[in-house]
Amino acid sequence: MTVSSTDDQFILRSLPIIERLPLEKIFNSDQPLEVEIGAGDGSFLVAYAKAHPELNLIGLERLLGRLRKIDRKARRAGLQNIRLLRLEASYFVQYMLPPGSVNAFHIYFPDPWPKRRHWKNRLIEDTFTRSLQQALRPGGIVYLRTDDQPYFTQMLEVFARNSTFEKMETPAQLLTIVTDFERNFHLRGVATNHATYRKV
Repeated sequence: MTVSSTDDQFILRSLPIIERLPLEKIFNSDQPLEVEIGAGDGSFLVAYAKAHPELNLIGLERLLGRLRKIDRKARRAGLQNIRLLRLEASYFVQYMLPPGSVNAFHIYFPDPWPKRRHWKNRLIEDTFTRSLQQALRPGGIVYLRTDDQPYFTQMLEVFARNSTFEKMETPAQLLTIVTDFERNFHLRGVATNHATYRKV
């Protein structure tokens, strides 16, 4: 396993993708872990990592160009608590995260797949919440944001069906750290729907 390369310092490479992540080898220090699924250009991840040096953070993104952009931002900010992975989210959560290893998941503006025939492709569905449940420690949190009202309604319904999770208020301070998508939406007057669930 390599944690860095010459050009991309924080992008994890050569991982054994059939085994759980060796978190103790990936990070420089043993700290609580949080994960952002769909990190975009890293606006949230980098700002959040700066504000919380006491946390280790994994950013998951499918586009390599975006990961490289986040890597550059993290290096310029002098951060050491970020690691990045290019991997499909459902597989990563179900098979690569050690059970009970995650303090919080941040899932912001996942693809809404707006056409009804494509709804089956949405990330937030029953099987995925069970995978989140497995990866979270007791009391662990899932933070959700989307601009898409039908998808938000589905998110609420899916989490309501999983009795392991209870709904709670989203911390106001967390909402002040916005993603790149969210900033653009706000400029256009589009509201953000948000919800937070705790594993009980």
